[in-house]
Amino acid sequence: TGWFRRLLHKPKPSSVESSLNSSHSSSSSPSSSSSAKSSSCSASSIPLSPVPAPDISASDSPRWGKSYDVCVCHSEGDLELVEELVSYLEGQPESLRCFLQLRDAAAGGALGAELCDAVRGSHCWVLLITPAFLRDPWCQFQMHQALAEAPVADGRTIPVLRGVDRREYPKELRNIYYISMALKESSFRQIRDSVLRYLQELCRSSTSGME
Repeated sequence: TGWFRRLLHKPKPSSVESSLNSSHSSSSSPSSSSSAKSSSCSASSIPLSPVPAPDISASDSPRWGKSYDVCVCHSEGDLELVEELVSYLEGQPESLRCFLQLRDAAAGGALGAELCDAVRGSHCWVLLITPAFLRDPWCQFQMHQALAEAPVADGRTIPVLRGVDRREYPKELRNIYYISMALKESSFRQIRDSVLRYLQELCRSSTSGME
């Protein structure tokens, strides 16, 4: 009976080996998965190099192909606000070149010809749409000249609404997003950013076309 009892309590070699094998495989599996995770994490955490914005002030920039960066189209009743906007844009580090009709139009020049030249000689056009703008035929003339110059909404025409209901927004501009001038400082920044965005894209397109 003694040898029979010892035989019952003796562990089977196969069960010991299988338990060792299973414990070995279970301990190695997490380490391999964790190493895989760490390698994937390290790969995904590699910072991407930011694409530098093109230098719009470089001597060979296509920006200099036109006389002005932006032409501000406005009614005479909104001159004080426009002078503030122009002072802000020209005072930025990029020194945006603005056309202001009462300041920059040639003395003795015909009004229609001067407005056409200003539109053609500018990269972008800010349309300050106010109740006075909607009543002024010369403002309408400038708006149509800008749309004829760039009929596709490519960022060059920048409508700015002030004191005008959405329902009064000119139907000719319905396919172009506008800036609503609620806070003056915020709107000035949006206008600046819109002009810079177009000039930077112009430089990018010019560089890629040369490559």
